[in-house]
Amino acid sequence: MSERRDNPVLEEGKRVLNIEARAIEALVERLDHRFTEAVDLLYHCAGKVVVSGMGKSGLIGQKIAATLASTGTPAFFLDSAAAIHGDLGMLARQDLLLAISNSGETDEVIKLIPFVKRLNLPVLALTGKVQSTLGKHSDVVLDVSVKEEACPMGLAPTASTTGVLAMGDALAIALLQRRGFRQEDFLQVHPGGTLGKRLLLRVRDLMHQGDAIPRVQEHCVLREAILEMTSKKLGMTTVVDGTGRLRAALCSPPATAGERVNRPLGVLSESAGQLYEADAGRRVFGTGRPLSGFRDWWLLAEEPAQETLAPLLAMALRAALLGLAAVVVTALAAHRIAAGRLRPLRDLYDAARRIARGQLEPSLPPVQGNDEIALLTSTFNEMTHEL
Repeated sequence: MSERRDNPVLEEGKRVLNIEARAIEALVERLDHRFTEAVDLLYHCAGKVVVSGMGKSGLIGQKIAATLASTGTPAFFLDSAAAIHGDLGMLARQDLLLAISNSGETDEVIKLIPFVKRLNLPVLALTGKVQSTLGKHSDVVLDVSVKEEACPMGLAPTASTTGVLAMGDALAIALLQRRGFRQEDFLQVHPGGTLGKRLLLRVRDLMHQGDAIPRVQEHCVLREAILEMTSKKLGMTTVVDGTGRLRAALCSPPATAGERVNRPLGVLSESAGQLYEADAGRRVFGTGRPLSGFRDWWLLAEEPAQETLAPLLAMALRAALLGLAAVVVTALAAHRIAAGRLRPLRDLYDAARRIARGQLEPSLPPVQGNDEIALLTSTFNEMTHEL
């Protein structure tokens, strides 16, 4: 903090900004009915607002004229010195002169007054001396005087030009509001730049139409499609049917940074498709697949969802039926296996009951194997033999 206080350059910058800020604050306190009259004068101007001034005031005037023109008030800047040497011809009846002079006595500006009066044009003055020659010959005068300039010698226009610039912005924005000027209106006179492109540029401004669109029939050979793409220089061609309805698009991705792009922008993977709503409520798939034998060539197509999904649904149904059949066969096999393993036990149980009732059995059918059931059957047969 101490370094900032001891930095004379920083302190000087703060001093200048404070002086200019106070100058604008003073304008706010001084604003009265004359500002409303100035806006009315500008609003009812049937011609153009001609802004004029000399030196630094002239430079500020150029900015004010540009701001007015871009916010719905036709305006242009007229250099005062050039005006008295032939450029007065730019003025026309129904125009309005917005004159800028801090002293109100700038010779080149004062010399415009007689000619302007002969044309019966209204004059709006921005001056630091309301009782000056310019002020006395103007229809409306706005006081833009400042207590001091930021220049330590009081010579270079600084706070005074800042005050005029701020007053010009105030007039332009007040006019904008009164005219009901909208963002769309601003764009009509500001088509360039990011803002203009975002809100003014339409697809129709960029799209190709008529014969400029690459177009081939769906039954043509690939050579014809390549020739069409080459002649139209768009890197793709549309594929249409006999009625002219779009069936697909054939394209090759561009080369970037010395490498070939594997797939064109917006195309999904080989086996993927995107379902979306088309016109008339149709549900379609947008699909893309590479052409076999042609490196980096893709076919983009639109297929009705019902036709595309039908074979998929049939495949799913077949898979479900096969799965159900497999479950049934497995269950039957398990049942037969289980029945075969349980039969010897059931025979043993029945033979034991008959022995208990005094009915001797010579033997039970032998059981193949070396497990416990075979051993039990063999032992039972030996016991009945002894009995």
